[in-house]
Amino acid sequence: MDIGVNGSWQGRIRRRSEKQAEQFRRRYQREHRLYHAIREDAADILQSSNFRKTRQHVQHGTMTVNSHCMDVAKCSLSLSEKLAKLHIRCNRRELIRGALLHDYFLYDWHDKDHVQIHNLHGFYHPGIALKNASAEYRLTPRERDIIKKHMWPLTVVPPMCREAWIVTVADKWCSTLETLRLRHGHGAIRYLTGSTGEE
Repeated sequence: MDIGVNGSWQGRIRRRSEKQAEQFRRRYQREHRLYHAIREDAADILQSSNFRKTRQHVQHGTMTVNSHCMDVAKCSLSLSEKLAKLHIRCNRRELIRGALLHDYFLYDWHDKDHVQIHNLHGFYHPGIALKNASAEYRLTPRERDIIKKHMWPLTVVPPMCREAWIVTVADKWCSTLETLRLRHGHGAIRYLTGSTGEE
């Protein structure tokens, strides 16, 4: 049996495993750094009861709204860091906060009670998210633009700032991965509110 010029098949597996371990380590460090940046600029949002309730609703596939918004914020941060290398800068705090609140509609759009909204959810939810976010947070004009225009071209009027364009692109990317089930979530966490489960 020919084992190749560079040694045994066990050696190739070991090198491949070391390479995979290094890739995993780099990916973990990147995720950790992005999460801490998000926590630094948006701790109040992450700790709010309404934002935590978004764990109860599925967005695309098995991904919850909460996980989707976190992924969009991380992807937006990554894109902004790449653009910064090209000397295209943006406001990190407003980017993060807008990304976390872009789908702050606070209902399950798959639920039969929202069947009318479900049919046109893509058109209506940015306005609902903006209304909910404005009621809880003092939003900047950029954050408002991010939330209101992230569904462009469905919103007709395009985003007016870099941060909104970045979140729009990140949202499309994350949504595509989730819809095609290339990125999986854990599914919605259902909380029992005073129910015994018996009928």
